[in-house]
Amino acid sequence: MLRYLIEKEFKQLKRNSFLPRLILLFPCMMMLVMPWAATLEIENLRIAVIDNDRSPSSERLVHRIEASRYFQLTALPPSYAQGLKAIEKDQTDMLLEIPRGFEKAQTNGQSPAALIAVNTVNGTKGGLGSAYLQQILNPSSSQDFVHYRFNPYLNYKIFMVPALMTMLLITLCGFLPALNIVSEKEAGTIEQINVSPVSRFTFTLAKLLPYWAIGFVVLNLCILLAWLVYGLTPVGNVLTIYLATLIFALVMSGLGLVISNYSSTMQQAMFVMWFCMLIFILMSGLFTPISSMPEWAQGITYLNPLRYFMEIMRMVYLKGSSICDIGFQLSVLSSFALLLYAWAIRSYRKQQ
Repeated sequence: MLRYLIEKEFKQLKRNSFLPRLILLFPCMMMLVMPWAATLEIENLRIAVIDNDRSPSSERLVHRIEASRYFQLTALPPSYAQGLKAIEKDQTDMLLEIPRGFEKAQTNGQSPAALIAVNTVNGTKGGLGSAYLQQILNPSSSQDFVHYRFNPYLNYKIFMVPALMTMLLITLCGFLPALNIVSEKEAGTIEQINVSPVSRFTFTLAKLLPYWAIGFVVLNLCILLAWLVYGLTPVGNVLTIYLATLIFALVMSGLGLVISNYSSTMQQAMFVMWFCMLIFILMSGLFTPISSMPEWAQGITYLNPLRYFMEIMRMVYLKGSSICDIGFQLSVLSSFALLLYAWAIRSYRKQQ
């Protein structure tokens, strides 16, 4: 009976000519477009330099700023007041004022001070621009005392790519199974299952196995794309990623089943799943560190299964962590899976 039901699910997928293409196209778009579109770098910042020293040292500093891909020199105003007017008219994003005696202070072994004025209407843009400019002004301070681990070139794509894989698994292992079950409710075909001798466990397993298989196929595709496009390969064991993926797939499919059991229409299931996905993604540490959130929000993230799988992917991919290192995250995800499946099986009413 289980084999028949699984074959039925795959036949339904084949009949839908759009869904198989979407399943393959969606991860390609996510892996190839999202890291470039959701960039965490700021480039081509407009900067105006007020050079009060007019010395060879100050000219070399201006040339270093021009050579940087992060800055675009827009003007050389004669005074700070005129430079500030350029910021107010949105003609430049930041000012650098080089004081008189800049070269003399460098010759005497001193650290000359320079004024940086930044337009921080966009706080992220202003903060990153100021940090970039300070690295140019003090190149030795950042090189002598800072040693970058796991991402030596500070490439944000290396940080984002493993996390994007988790977002794809949420869709494939949670979103689609829930919609599949609700669609059968709307079509009335689930009533035939209800009057058959099929057990709740068999029915649930048959609904999930095809999407688990598709999830692992997509995961392998993402790993391949990460290697071909970004040159990123997991530092740790790939089998560790597969084990964590299996447990996370159980969690998300369990959540999808619970939502489908309480949903009467596809629209209702889509809205609830979308709400859950949005909360999971925003509070998982994908875009902003969890440590920067308020304390009450940090407490809520402990109830977010995506947080733990996100940590696992980055730890294995970037640090080479083993199963022992991610044991806590695996145990929490396993607890989520047991709870959600017990809830899903109990809430599914076979007899209408």
